[in-house]
Amino acid sequence: MTLNSTTRTFALGLAMTASALTLVSAPAAFAVEQKMGGVIGCNAAGSKQEVGAVIGGLLGAVAGNNLAKNERGAGTAIGAVAGAGAGSYIGCKMQKKDARQAVGGAYKYDGVRFANSVQAQPVTRINGKYVARSNLNLRASASTRGAKVGGVGAGQTFQALGRTGDGKWILVGQDGVGVGYVSSAYVYRA
Repeated sequence: MTLNSTTRTFALGLAMTASALTLVSAPAAFAVEQKMGGVIGCNAAGSKQEVGAVIGGLLGAVAGNNLAKNERGAGTAIGAVAGAGAGSYIGCKMQKKDARQAVGGAYKYDGVRFANSVQAQPVTRINGKYVARSNLNLRASASTRGAKVGGVGAGQTFQALGRTGDGKWILVGQDGVGVGYVSSAYVYRA
């Protein structure tokens, strides 16, 4: 059986629609693995997870459409959801690998992991998300004199690993590694 151009256009449209819907429906598939992050909630910076979900959804939709003999619509939708979930998982793993490489290695101090470029100091451990009130400098030490090692944009949510003893600085984490300090006066708990 050959498909005419109208059927192909319909199938491609259905595949694209199903792929787009996976961004809403597929989070449950891998939520446990990604710590309740879902398709677009990887806890590492980057966009490989979203791209993986879209590509996986499209490929899964096409494969599902081709494999389903009698129920092409259902096959397309199921393939898109499964493909988006798999693509999302792979993309998140790639983002996490990139994040580990970006911090340039890590060392442990007082049970907390620090990037080699960050000066360790005792912190009271906190494990939560914080939001920057304004654009902030990310410092290598808990001081305005510390070298600038990056930044946190206004409105950006970040992982916090600890608070200095005086409460003035928050240790910003990336995949469980402290990558710098921001002033606690300019952040709030998410």
